[in-house]
Amino acid sequence: MMKAIVITRPGGPEMLQLAERPVPAPAKGEVLVKVIAAGLNRPDIAQRKGAYPAPPGAPADIPGLEIAGIIERVNSRPGEPGRWKAGDAVCALVSGGGYAQYCTVPESQCLPLPKDFSFTEAASLPETFFTVWNNVFERGNLKKHERLLVHGGSGGIGSTVIQLATALDCQVFATAGTDEKCRFCEQLGAVRAINYRTEDFEDVLNGLFPQPSMEVILDMIGGDYTPKNLRLLADEGRLVQINAMRGKIAEIDLIALMQRRLVITGSTLRARSAEFKGGIARALEQTVWPLLETRRIRPVVHSVFPLEDAARAHELMERSEHLGKIVLEIA
Repeated sequence: MMKAIVITRPGGPEMLQLAERPVPAPAKGEVLVKVIAAGLNRPDIAQRKGAYPAPPGAPADIPGLEIAGIIERVNSRPGEPGRWKAGDAVCALVSGGGYAQYCTVPESQCLPLPKDFSFTEAASLPETFFTVWNNVFERGNLKKHERLLVHGGSGGIGSTVIQLATALDCQVFATAGTDEKCRFCEQLGAVRAINYRTEDFEDVLNGLFPQPSMEVILDMIGGDYTPKNLRLLADEGRLVQINAMRGKIAEIDLIALMQRRLVITGSTLRARSAEFKGGIARALEQTVWPLLETRRIRPVVHSVFPLEDAARAHELMERSEHLGKIVLEIA
């Protein structure tokens, strides 16, 4: 048996309770990881509220999408010896079950810990880096020297994309909810961060540039941000949607979209196949892991909580007072 945080029923943070569950058995092509740290993400909150159910095969009541720990057992497919062995230290993107002492994960979704990284730091990487790489650089096709606007720049996704896009020679702009968060974004590399509570981001950017100027916009807000985002895009610009915190319905000017050859895209990653996620893992290890190992980009961990305090960690995330990532450490 193992200890795990379970969602007792849909609701507030108090619905997260410490419980005992059987240690999961890895299926063919999977490894069993003894979890040392697990990252928090906003989809965990949505799952807790009953709005984001786990995909088939993932634990229905144990949240958690990213982990770091030590491989306990490998169950490779016959005739396909895998890369990993028991005792290897890894971080991994998982489909659920990360808030627990043990978690199974497809071998292809594991990555080595970057050199000199702690397990706590490594647990803050997979969900954000997989999401950013797939959406900004694959779907959004962000290229060197292009301009990127990221909404919610001070959170886990935002702090990742600002650093990564800046390191790859892009010009990054961001929005955030306080002056402190804006300064944080600029310290990470943003050219200009805009406090959306006191300034209109469309007006600010229009004042900086004489015409629509953003090649890519990464948005997790949706709703009334959508028409503003589209007006800010340069011709052939790409709007990439990864959440809709202010509403899933938006009005857009289809004629302008056609005339300016704009692209609206987006994705959710959780239900994609292990093969698809494995492809992202390979791209990250080749392109991004060297930047982490030289600390050219770095994880930003705001707070660390013990596993049993997961409810308190969720409360902090829902208050949006954090800068960077929140991590659970698992004894």
